[in-house]
Amino acid sequence: MIRRGFGLVVTARLCFLLLSSMKQELQNINAILGDACKSGPISYCDFIEIALYHPECGYYKAAKNRVGRSADRDFYTAESLGSVFSELVVAASEELLDFDAASASFVEIAAEPETSLLSQLSTQPFKDSAVLRLGDPIDIKGPVVIFANEWLDALPFHRLLFKDGKWQERGVSVIDGTLREVLLPEFTEPLAAESHRLPPSAPEGYQFDWPLAAEHALSALLKQDWHGILLLFDYGKPWEELLQNCPAGTARTYHKHKTGTDLLQNPGHTDITCDICWTPLQQTCEAAGLDTIRLESQEAFFVQRAAKAAEAIVCESAGQFSTRRQTLTELIHPAHMGRKFQVLSARRSG
Repeated sequence: MIRRGFGLVVTARLCFLLLSSMKQELQNINAILGDACKSGPISYCDFIEIALYHPECGYYKAAKNRVGRSADRDFYTAESLGSVFSELVVAASEELLDFDAASASFVEIAAEPETSLLSQLSTQPFKDSAVLRLGDPIDIKGPVVIFANEWLDALPFHRLLFKDGKWQERGVSVIDGTLREVLLPEFTEPLAAESHRLPPSAPEGYQFDWPLAAEHALSALLKQDWHGILLLFDYGKPWEELLQNCPAGTARTYHKHKTGTDLLQNPGHTDITCDICWTPLQQTCEAAGLDTIRLESQEAFFVQRAAKAAEAIVCESAGQFSTRRQTLTELIHPAHMGRKFQVLSARRSG
């Protein structure tokens, strides 16, 4: 009885401390956002940059576990499901490389803290490996496999609304001490430079979340002196679909496995994302001279590029329940991650 009572007191104390800490962090990031808005509203892109990447209180800069299926995490990824995903990616990499994997470095971009794709394997075929966390500088050279899972969707994006016969940029301001969405009087500079790509008209009230930063990040990566293959796993849609079939946009938040649409709620404590736009990313690869550029569902990619590895996982537990086979099903079944996620793969010859 005493221990139980003591435990309840400790638990209550911990909850109080956690809530107090969260309140302090919210006060800090709200103060930072307030300073950013002193001279006027800011773009959603700038707001998301602060909310996700501010060095003191950004969501991705905090030393906390975000990924996994437990109730205290915010979301889970293919990589967090265990070694099956790693095995399939490695097998596909060996299939796609036009040189021996033993002479290539494996570079993972945007890995979660204290983990990586290859760390889940006892052996791997590559010469060496490097792990870059979200926000780390990227400098890649030589023969490589460049792999990223949900990197581009974690970058800031612009938000637009078609209103009164024209596209207008949505922004964020602080009004009476509260974060509020506003319409900006004109496009911010990064958006203005690309606004000619927008369709001249759309249904009144149509919303478009434009991940321009993803395009810029890929363009910078492709200017570096490397050769080998590029594997980008993410969720997204073609340009036409985003501008014709997604009238409410695709922006959303994740917190404790719940999806939200209010991007201004609890900044620094929720993940903020949107569907990436595959079409300009494919065009960027083409313009950079990459070849064998393919965009396919995660299901099709693994079935075609890692068939032997997938078959081995199925056969190793024939007739018995297997968590590994269950994970494989989740990764490739159309009703699970198989169609929700896509893979952009490309090769650059040395």
